[in-house]
Amino acid sequence: MSRHLHPSLDAFYAFLDRPLFPVSRLILAALVIPLVLVFTQPLWKIEMQAPQYPQGLQMEIYAHKVTGGHGGKDIAEINTLNHYIGMHKIDRAELKDLDWIPFALGLLAILALRCAAIGNVRALLDLVVLTSYVSVVAFGRFNNKLYVYGHTLDPEAPFKLPPFTPAILGKKQIANFTTESWPQMGSFLVGIFVVGLVAITLWHLIAGRRQAVHELAVAAPAAPTVPA
Repeated sequence: MSRHLHPSLDAFYAFLDRPLFPVSRLILAALVIPLVLVFTQPLWKIEMQAPQYPQGLQMEIYAHKVTGGHGGKDIAEINTLNHYIGMHKIDRAELKDLDWIPFALGLLAILALRCAAIGNVRALLDLVVLTSYVSVVAFGRFNNKLYVYGHTLDPEAPFKLPPFTPAILGKKQIANFTTESWPQMGSFLVGIFVVGLVAITLWHLIAGRRQAVHELAVAAPAAPTVPA
């Protein structure tokens, strides 16, 4: 069995070392553009509606900052409301555990350009794994941060609310506030990069593998004929 296994592994490792298609390199380099544009667009937006706020309150989360609606005034108003229910203040210091995201996006952009220039199938797969890790961890830590915000309320706060998790995706009612949380253009730009990267990888795993098998068959010496 091992004699049959080793040739298959050798063929697989040889396939991983194959260079990327020229078109794949161009597409991969182009995918860096939406990844860079992520820094100019919000990743997530949280809106709060209540009778005493007919225009609502808004908060936008970027990869490197948090901003409020109505010229930035909404952040101060949201923090005032949070103070009354004993929730932590929303500012960059409180969100410092998300500071790694800009560096992670920058690293992905650099690795994508490197893969486009000198990479092979192995480097492409490594990039997919790293991108998946960054995406899952970033969303997971965002969820955890919202959970912590709603479950570490000050028991001495003027208004008592049972622990809650703010809306992560969709709409949620908290006291007399209706909160909505949705991904924004920055998240869609990340999605373009991820979908494009996965598409290129699948193309190489299918078409590239087929091409490698064909080239191996063509290069194989013909079996000698035995004279009658």
